Amino acid sequence: MRLSPRAAVQVPEILCSRCSGVCNDKEMGIQIPRPLGQGPSRFIPEEEVLQLGSEDANLHSAFTDAFADLGRLDNITLVMVFHPQYLESYLKTQHYLLQMDGPLSACYQHYIGIMAAARHQCSYLVNLHVNDFIHNGGDPKWLNGLENAPQKLRNLGELNKMLAHRPWLITKEHIEQLLKTGEHSWSLAELIHAVVLLAHYHSLASFTFGCGINPEIHNDGGRTFRPPSVSSYCICDITNGNHESQHPTGWSALSTDSSCEVEALMEKMKQLQECRDEEEASQEEMATRFEREKTESMLVITAEDEDPPPGRNVSRHFEDTSYGYKDFSRRGMHVPTFRVQDYNWEDHGYSLVNRLYPDVGQLLDEKFHIAYNLTYNTMAMHSDVDTSTLRRAIWNYVHCMFGIRYDDYDYGEINQLLDHSFKVYIKNVVCNPEKTTKRMYDSFWRQFKHSEKVHVNLLLMEARMQAELLYALRAITRYMT
Repeated sequence: MRLSPRAAVQVPEILCSRCSGVCNDKEMGIQIPRPLGQGPSRFIPEEEVLQLGSEDANLHSAFTDAFADLGRLDNITLVMVFHPQYLESYLKTQHYLLQMDGPLSACYQHYIGIMAAARHQCSYLVNLHVNDFIHNGGDPKWLNGLENAPQKLRNLGELNKMLAHRPWLITKEHIEQLLKTGEHSWSLAELIHAVVLLAHYHSLASFTFGCGINPEIHNDGGRTFRPPSVSSYCICDITNGNHESQHPTGWSALSTDSSCEVEALMEKMKQLQECRDEEEASQEEMATRFEREKTESMLVITAEDEDPPPGRNVSRHFEDTSYGYKDFSRRGMHVPTFRVQDYNWEDHGYSLVNRLYPDVGQLLDEKFHIAYNLTYNTMAMHSDVDTSTLRRAIWNYVHCMFGIRYDDYDYGEINQLLDHSFKVYIKNVVCNPEKTTKRMYDSFWRQFKHSEKVHVNLLLMEARMQAELLYALRAITRYMT
């Protein structure tokens, strides 16, 4: 599947008083907005992110298509550009979900995006979709609060909150309630489209917070009208990428305590490969190790609940604002393990999605596989490294936190490959993304490149999305049978 060709994108040159231009607000008597943040991410130094104009022909074509579709190149895209193969698949999927004719209208699609992003207080994504909702003829009254939206969309609220925070609680009864509510009922095709959108934007919120995405200058929270300080820079510098970054360059500011971190991790990977070749644990032992890792994952503490409640502009788009992530075995509640051999994406979820929403299953499958298999055979400063063991540990740890077990995986590997600070980061990004901080981002894999940390966030995003889909699609399958 190929995106349709578009006209070339022309980026206007922005001038200022320092280069004979006209961006001096004192001379013109107007206020000139300046970006509040430097570059697309507050976690990644701007000079390490690809500058527009330096991309290759294939990437330029993808940028052009994205700009033609949505009228923008958002900061998520500019961070994902570290991994062009994945970015192309991501843009292709998003284009199909939001631009092609599907079971749901454009207004419903963008409103569902708002509902999903709001559950994680992701004002960045909410603002993007508010603009798209209005642009596609959406009723502005709906934006005053979920209670002003059609009953059909309001009925989706319960599924939205469970899918975002506790997907293991979704049952076929929840599906039946949506499909059999008279004039406000959903069709199966519409529900599949809605579920994919909800999971897509829940997981995209994880990526947004995990990479510290800055809002663009034209969005709320993305600009200031204060004049730059003497040591600062002007808007022309920002546009052309010529200003000096205030972030430390490269890894010079890192503690020497991390000097052996990469080598130690590589040695553990090598040892695990050798042990796996020599002996294999029994199924009983494998099950025990899964339960142990699942229990330990609940002991990984996420950020404290010290943040203020979500602002009215975000919380009005969902109900039950106190509902959030809770570990699935807390307070005496036992949720049966989701065994992948009984229901999995490849054999069950893929075909169900593709049958009810043609081509989307194929697009999602491609995106999952690219994120999971993506490798440059490098780790920090080392090359010719087989990273499959590490990638699998990250993916399976996310699924383990959701109670999903692979019978053929030794969960004892997770503790050997993922240290405590990394687990804290993963759990926050996946379960409470709005609480992710730069300190958490900086604290794991201190010798690794930012592109490798972005890859981690792609793995977390796609593993989370697949986990949500598995629970929702299993419930739909049980309803259908």
